Amino acid sequence: MYYLIKDTLTEAGRDEIKTGEYQFAAVLTSAEWEAQKDSFDMGIDIEPDPSDIHSIKAEVNYDSLTGSFFIPDRNNLSGESEKFTFALDEKGIVFIDDSGAAEKIIAQVRRSKKWRLPSLERFLYDFLEQIVRNDRELLEQYDRELDEIELGIISENAGADTNRVNEIRSEIRDLRVHYEQLLDFSQELEENENSFFKHENLRYFRLFSNRIERLRDTTVAIGDHAAQIRDIYKSQLDIKQNRIMTVLTIVTTVFMPLTLIAGWYGMNFKFMPELDSQWGYPVVIIASVVIVAGSLLFFKKKKWL
Repeated sequence: MYYLIKDTLTEAGRDEIKTGEYQFAAVLTSAEWEAQKDSFDMGIDIEPDPSDIHSIKAEVNYDSLTGSFFIPDRNNLSGESEKFTFALDEKGIVFIDDSGAAEKIIAQVRRSKKWRLPSLERFLYDFLEQIVRNDRELLEQYDRELDEIELGIISENAGADTNRVNEIRSEIRDLRVHYEQLLDFSQELEENENSFFKHENLRYFRLFSNRIERLRDTTVAIGDHAAQIRDIYKSQLDIKQNRIMTVLTIVTTVFMPLTLIAGWYGMNFKFMPELDSQWGYPVVIIASVVIVAGSLLFFKKKKWL
């Protein structure tokens, strides 16, 4: 597919983009790029290999800018990412993509954008914006989910999914790495080493960098929030264990005198005056009850119960 950057992205033929009247965007498969790369006159030889794409990056060449896109699936950040490469110069940009991801983003730009001052820089800005268009809502959803888990832990709700905290931390870490790569990418464009972009249009890349910095800062805050929840959960476990140990200690302390009495009168001595007394058994019972009641009152007064 070939597009001219007019007031909107306008579909064009292969020959129309070579007139130089308008800057262009093109989406080619690897086979199409191999067949047509010489006609774009970018002086580069890209051999796209999706298995070798692991990040978003841009590299400055003598008369072109090349790089790759690595876009995580927002619905499954640990799943397969969308990968494609690109090459651009002052005339336009070519996306080399066998997955259809670049075409999908361009379709979103075509549906939602109309420009008063069309330019390659503005197209790139809108293309990058589409990648992160729903990320603010995604991060807010993570934050709300962590709030619910935190409330469940504090209220000792057995249904609180504490394992989800670790999953969120992992996903947020992946997003933070993604944003850092996008930030480096945008700054590389803003550097404009080959002077492909108009100076007055570099502000688009600064705007995008500022947005990505805010998103990255939000992921840092959410990561800290998740770490705090883990600490709260650990503290709650410690409190529960302390309560259990307190109960066990009180039970042991209450029954220790009774154990002594049982051991004492369980000894096989012939001459024990209490054994011959008709009040011996009731006295031992009363003494045991008094010891238990007195111990419990003592612990309650000390607020150990």
